[in-house]
Amino acid sequence: MFEVVQVRLREAGKITYFSTGGLKFKPGDYAIVEADRGLDYGQIISESEVILDDDIEQPLRSVTRIATAEDMRRIQKNKEKVAHAFDTCQKKIQQRNIPMKLVEAEYSFDRSKVIFYFTAEGRVDFRELVKDLARIFKVRIELRQIGVRDETKLLGGFGPCGQPLCCARFLKDFEPVTIRMAKEQDLPLNPTKISGLCGRLMCCLGYEYKLYKELSKGLPREGDAIRLKEGSGKVIAVNALKRSVTVELDNGRKIKVSYKE
Repeated sequence: MFEVVQVRLREAGKITYFSTGGLKFKPGDYAIVEADRGLDYGQIISESEVILDDDIEQPLRSVTRIATAEDMRRIQKNKEKVAHAFDTCQKKIQQRNIPMKLVEAEYSFDRSKVIFYFTAEGRVDFRELVKDLARIFKVRIELRQIGVRDETKLLGGFGPCGQPLCCARFLKDFEPVTIRMAKEQDLPLNPTKISGLCGRLMCCLGYEYKLYKELSKGLPREGDAIRLKEGSGKVIAVNALKRSVTVELDNGRKIKVSYKE
């Protein structure tokens, strides 16, 4: 077993488990962590927890230390340098007429690497672009093609609920979301109502779907004939969260009935 915390690498990187190494953290802390080559930084986004060996994605790296004031100054300076890197890459893309959209850029903590995130309709040949950027910055260059969901996660924003986007806050991976999940939750199948900022079905449909399925157990479906002490009727609406249904009786009267009733 390992004591671990979840860390979002840099500002927009992957959320990964890291060993605490016996250190104590609280969500929101910045920390210096082991990376594939040297050190990197990230933000703690969870309380520490103990998980089994089989649940660990190998290799399990460790948090080296809580970020010091000097570390934070360095991180801030890296963020300031990113604007120049982004503009330079953008100009090179235009010069080479590469069909790609640059979304974000990041420096690793030790400035040994610059990561550029981009979107494109298909696969693009960016080998010459990498050579251009390596000559300019004299560091390792990494270009990562991302999808529209990843782009929204990087840029952030607020959902229709008024909260910061789930993908930018805590979601580790993008699970498949289907239109059936919206149907099961009795949501309007209007794309503008059930789509997120990325233009895809909202991620919350996926993880709320499990709860709706559980709460819907034992409830009749819309359209089912039902017999009550008030008389016979037809189910015209189902509220899984309240565990109740609305029934239209044969005489036209409408009543709400709880699961217990």
